Amino acid sequence: MATDTLKNTPGAGGASAPGGLRRLLLDNGALTALIVLVVALSALSGDFLTTDNLLNIGVQAAVTAILAFGVTFVIVSAGIDLSVGSVAALSATVLAWSATSEGVPVALAVVLAVATGIVCGLVNGFLISYGKLPPFIATLAMLSVARGLSLVISQGSPIAFPESVSHLGDTLGGWLPVPVLVMVVMGLLTAFVLGRTYLGRSMYAIGGNEEAARLSGLRVKRQKLAIYALSGLFAAAAGIVLASRLSSAQPQAAQGYELDAIAAVVIGGASLAGGTGKASGTLIGALILAVLRNGLNLLSVSAFWQQVVIGVVIALAVLLDTVRRKAGATPVTAGSGGKGRQAVTYLLAAVVAAAVVGATSLLHGGSPAARTEKIGLSLSTLNNPFFVQIRAGAEERARKLGVDLTVTDAQNDASQQANQVQNFTSEGVGSIIVNPVDSDAAGPSVRAANQADIPVVGVDRGVNKADTAALVASDNVEGGRLGARALAEKLGGKGTIVVLQGQPGTSASRERGAGFAAGLKEYPGIRVVARQPADFDRTKGLDVMTNLLQAHPGIDGVFAENDEMALGAIKALGAKAGTSVQVVGFDGTPDGLKAVEAGTLYASVAQQPRELGRIAVDNALRAAEGEKTEQMVKVPVKVVTKENVAGFGG
Repeated sequence: MATDTLKNTPGAGGASAPGGLRRLLLDNGALTALIVLVVALSALSGDFLTTDNLLNIGVQAAVTAILAFGVTFVIVSAGIDLSVGSVAALSATVLAWSATSEGVPVALAVVLAVATGIVCGLVNGFLISYGKLPPFIATLAMLSVARGLSLVISQGSPIAFPESVSHLGDTLGGWLPVPVLVMVVMGLLTAFVLGRTYLGRSMYAIGGNEEAARLSGLRVKRQKLAIYALSGLFAAAAGIVLASRLSSAQPQAAQGYELDAIAAVVIGGASLAGGTGKASGTLIGALILAVLRNGLNLLSVSAFWQQVVIGVVIALAVLLDTVRRKAGATPVTAGSGGKGRQAVTYLLAAVVAAAVVGATSLLHGGSPAARTEKIGLSLSTLNNPFFVQIRAGAEERARKLGVDLTVTDAQNDASQQANQVQNFTSEGVGSIIVNPVDSDAAGPSVRAANQADIPVVGVDRGVNKADTAALVASDNVEGGRLGARALAEKLGGKGTIVVLQGQPGTSASRERGAGFAAGLKEYPGIRVVARQPADFDRTKGLDVMTNLLQAHPGIDGVFAENDEMALGAIKALGAKAGTSVQVVGFDGTPDGLKAVEAGTLYASVAQQPRELGRIAVDNALRAAEGEKTEQMVKVPVKVVTKENVAGFGG
């Protein structure tokens, strides 16, 4: 068994009050950090410490916490699991696909989803224990395999989740979120396994000294199989909860969540060297991440700065752990510390929380601010010039109208966008503008805004199964048709082309691709020799196009579902671009229009993104003031070529 190598300073039990408080804070660094965060954010925002917002934080922490509980087992045993996000997505996809497409009974589909997570974990454990692969490499491989299988099964498109399972994303009694209950149950299970079972004690022994554990008679290889299987089981549970929240299984869901899960475990006091960690610390770590994101949203902090802040907090948490160890604090294990000390800790936390409630009530209990001129805008991503242009148009219009506009970046994560819309709802903004990552996944959070009587305006993409005051959009399908017509006519109605597809699972990629395919049917002399995704990314467009040219060096044209991929393709084509190979993009971004002017990009199907942003703000303000808006506001698309690029304003 692992032994505690850190001992309390002699006399700590009879230390003075200040020394005892210092010891208590050092022994509970994560809890201290959480209390400080709550105090600071409560003082800075009157919207933070409300019942609705606190419940939102619980919901937003749930998926990360459940994943992190599973990762806790692995880290305590001195391992690492980078695959949990992909395994979560695969498990949810298996459930949705088997229940909807294959007609499997829902109960059996849930069992299959859980079994999928366990099998992935067992494969990880086998590769590590018997294949002698480093945990980093084995789980990195599983990350790629599980994500690929999720895309293969779903064909890159979200799959509607069974209604009976979707209730896991609902509330009990109209106020208590089910994801929070699942998180608590999984946390208690984690605490039980770590503190009360032979397997849990084995984890600490293996993490403390694997060779000593083996010599003591522990079957280390078998124990690791069980540990990674548990991690896979918890990942499957997290995937089901996440998909339930979004009412659909997203093949690209939970990307990067493995890093959040590892961060939550480390912030909670566990060591990546193994041998320490406990469930309560992991829960606090997940809550810290959720509180940070929620509070920064409420304070209208830039999405880019939010990433900086969260990174700094993770670094400080590890630093605090180092200071704690040097100061001789008690190591964080499931059985460390007496019940009396834990009771004092939680009592202190409760007293501080009560003090914060009282103080913030006095601080913010005055006059409620008028909210009709505050608008929230959640964009699917700000890593794409098209959406940056939407933001620019929206901000320009908001300044002119004297509107307080808060912009958030969902980073192409439907779950993160749901959190952002929930935060806007808790904040009580006058109206919300949402550019959905996925139309189905945005539905539940927009319905919550509907229930709070906050009007929602969709921009560029619609929201399914929810009410929107208006949809300001271009027609992606029609744009795809126009792109097909422009390319085919430039090629004289015959030739071979390749298609660079956008991020699998996004509505923009599906709609543009469908429109292009439909438009191309009018030109039987045009043959598509390859279709490959490049994720709306310029670098990936360059790499994919380079690879395709090896197999199809004599192509005549390229259609890219956005300008970024088109620009990457142009780079790969070199001197061929605009001469022997014609390239058509989509969006009408500034860089794309420059390429059109230079002649390397034949055409871009331009959506006038700035105009989309301006019109969205106009409609959101009218809706917030109770005025009638048109249900559908169409901003026309336009094929921009070298002949008309000078007169296009964007």
